[in-house]
Amino acid sequence: MDTLRIPELGTVSIKTLSISEFKAFPMKWAGEEGWNPGLADTDIFYQAEPEAHLGIEQHGKILGCGSIVSYDGKFGFMGLFIVDPLYRGKGIGKVLWEYRRDLLLNKLNNKPVIGMDGVFNMQQFYQKGGFQFSHRNLRMQGKAVGIRKPEINMEFRPSDYDEVATYDEKHFGFRRTQFLKLWLFHPQIFTLLNIKKDKIAGLISYRQCISGYKIGPLFADDETIAASLLSSVMNRIPGETVFLDIPEINPQAVALARQFSLTEVFGCARMYLGNPPETPWQQIYGITTFELG
Repeated sequence: MDTLRIPELGTVSIKTLSISEFKAFPMKWAGEEGWNPGLADTDIFYQAEPEAHLGIEQHGKILGCGSIVSYDGKFGFMGLFIVDPLYRGKGIGKVLWEYRRDLLLNKLNNKPVIGMDGVFNMQQFYQKGGFQFSHRNLRMQGKAVGIRKPEINMEFRPSDYDEVATYDEKHFGFRRTQFLKLWLFHPQIFTLLNIKKDKIAGLISYRQCISGYKIGPLFADDETIAASLLSSVMNRIPGETVFLDIPEINPQAVALARQFSLTEVFGCARMYLGNPPETPWQQIYGITTFELG
């Protein structure tokens, strides 16, 4: 536990959150802020890297939180950055954000790269901290309606894990073993695969949230496969509210969302500290999460 001083508040401490604190503060606040976390997100996000979730505390009260996950020491991601609404505007966010950034830099190998999805009105703050804008990720919302009879897409099986991990690494840019195992094997996460010539040509996951269902990741070799996978999910949850977070940098992802009558309701700026990873954005039709990448 480290001790810091904030002029308006005095001495504060930064600590690693327990899973009960993680559930009671950042995840609860995320729900209250309308971020609409998945019902399985608390367990998956926490267990992906238990020491990565930090809180700023004073007199036993958590005032703000944020996560800093490291993927194989090669890529870091900052997310779930949130301050108790009663304590905003007092300098807590700046202190906590800079502490997390510096700690994550020290956890990564040489030539570190850190990504984040930040709300648009905070871009100048993040730029001052060394991050550069890459593109917008847009949350698209609508009703689940299958627009076509899709080809058969297979449900994920445990025996598919190694091939899925390789396909995920190709699209995410880095291997995320612990997170991916938790994600794929969780009973509340559903994943479908599209197979061409005995190889994975696309994958999609969906999960129930406080409101409706979030869909993602959606990785596909082309837009036809992406549409088939998305239609398969829509057919499984007809009439439900759905959310798909698309990278605006991929025009085919934008077109796919419009094809399914999804409209923009929220968005974040994808930003990087360090050289952005080589990412095949033209094959990414939906990112996994705003919180952990």
